[in-house]
Amino acid sequence: MAPSSSSAKQQRLLLVAVAVVAFLLAAADGSRQPVHLRLYMHDVMRGPGTTAIHLIHGVGPPHDIERGGYFGDTAAIDDVVTEEPDVGSRAVGRAQGTYMLGSQHEEVLVVAVTVALTAGPYNGSTFSLAGRVGVYDDKAEAAVVGGTGRLRRADGYLTWRMVKLVVSEGYVMVELDVHMTVPVSAAAAAGGNWSSSVAME
Repeated sequence: MAPSSSSAKQQRLLLVAVAVVAFLLAAADGSRQPVHLRLYMHDVMRGPGTTAIHLIHGVGPPHDIERGGYFGDTAAIDDVVTEEPDVGSRAVGRAQGTYMLGSQHEEVLVVAVTVALTAGPYNGSTFSLAGRVGVYDDKAEAAVVGGTGRLRRADGYLTWRMVKLVVSEGYVMVELDVHMTVPVSAAAAAGGNWSSSVAME
């Protein structure tokens, strides 16, 4: 006796439910590899070694707190990234993107930056970050929203902390303490050997 239309429909729904559960279990099986990087970004806003330029400045209303700043001020950056908090230490990449003074009343930047690594175990890989960070917060957080190469499909967060400011030179150093994971399958496809926490070396 052939199953009724209702019974066949229930069987199809059951199969779909089983497939969905199997997919979710596979996605949650822990097959992601943690990666931890601590990097230092050097922002130079004037002089011969300038790495940050204003794209928009003074168009919006004056900022309530940031002296000389205007709501909406936006800069493009191509900052050197080093492995130690000394501008003369080994360069391991470039931080490229934009940041914008995104609040009229708070000292807050909205950032969209890609870090392209040029040395160490992730040479040739990138990771991208986005978020809202307080200029003078001790440890502001931003999201890691993707990556390429050995950091393909990276996901996680980082803390953004200004560790040095020299106003007379237009120089800022920011520490990026990056905590992210990548799929093990992506690591294998990229030909990488992984450990649970790998510093630049």
